Amino acid sequence: MAGSGGGGAARRLTAVPAAGLTSADVRAALDGERPLAVLPAGPPAVVDAARAVLRPGEPLEPGADLVVVTSGSTGGGRGVLLSADAVHASAAATHDRLGGPGSWLLALPVSAVAGLQVLCRSALAGRPVTRLEVGEPLAAALDRMPGDGRRYTSMVPTQLRRFLDAEPGALSAFDAVLVGGAAADPALLTRARAAGVTVVTTYGMTETAGGCVYDGVPLDGVGVRVTATGPAGPGGGHVELAGPTLALGYRGDPAGTAAAFADGWFRTRDAGTLDAAGRLTVHGRLDDVVISGGVNVAPAAVEAALREHPDVADAVVFGRPDAEWGQRVVAAVVPSPGAMPELAVLRPWVGERLGVPAAPRELHVIAAVPTLHTGKPDRRGVAASIPQGAH
Repeated sequence: MAGSGGGGAARRLTAVPAAGLTSADVRAALDGERPLAVLPAGPPAVVDAARAVLRPGEPLEPGADLVVVTSGSTGGGRGVLLSADAVHASAAATHDRLGGPGSWLLALPVSAVAGLQVLCRSALAGRPVTRLEVGEPLAAALDRMPGDGRRYTSMVPTQLRRFLDAEPGALSAFDAVLVGGAAADPALLTRARAAGVTVVTTYGMTETAGGCVYDGVPLDGVGVRVTATGPAGPGGGHVELAGPTLALGYRGDPAGTAAAFADGWFRTRDAGTLDAAGRLTVHGRLDDVVISGGVNVAPAAVEAALREHPDVADAVVFGRPDAEWGQRVVAAVVPSPGAMPELAVLRPWVGERLGVPAAPRELHVIAAVPTLHTGKPDRRGVAASIPQGAH
């Protein structure tokens, strides 16, 4: 493996726009020759914010070969410092778990770690990557992939749902469909597997070079533990991760690095539990918890329950201050075709499944759920778009 060392002249990032990223850029970073950062596509303000985090004009921290901007789903994005060795380790462990190297279909933004990892795995496997074009049918992209060997792709749950609705046969043609970036509804996974899709749920983040726990089981070399330290979560303790895929820290943020990385472990912001066999279940973000009437409510669980209702195609849940309850659960839902969701119907629907404290006390109908550059739902953006007091 080729990673950069800590000596010699100061190294600087090459910041490449997502649309202009080439396989040669990725290969040079993986060989430790030219540190890489990918600027997200989007409005100038989004690109400028990423550039400010990346600081391409400043000397790069020793050992870093790729710097990836996080989604900023709970605040400002951060630049995560990854070594080539960490990316090599992640790609090798992924291919070992899936059954060997193969050809990858890129269906995610390359500015986020999941999409960038598709390019890295392809480069390290010596296979060309196939890009899913905007609006292209999945079956058409499959026809352009190499016909020999295994075929993989990676997507977020929203994409899985859309392709399952439109092209279940194309999805089932992959040897594995990695699904991550957000919690996937159990009902969606069950439906996909019943349609013959080899779905592999992944858990990880930019700080772990992407997914490092597949179907609840850590990849080879990855350590997982759950501690009782930190704020109370929606279930379980504080998830911590270790292993060769860990990042070096945060760009230009030694204090943030010291707070998150210690003694070879990374402290996530997630709450979870480990069963007797060492299988991890993640219950939600510690900083996304809505505390209503003294009860911790996980927005992801409420979103999953809402999506099970026939009137709801998609949902985003967040909390707002409430004089009586401390916080109230607020739901923004995308209606199913021809439906008109109503609070009087959805509130008992959620309450029967998760308990009354989790039932939304406020409902808004939206046309679509906006996403961050990573493909994750923009929960903060939805909350900011709905004025206080609106119903």
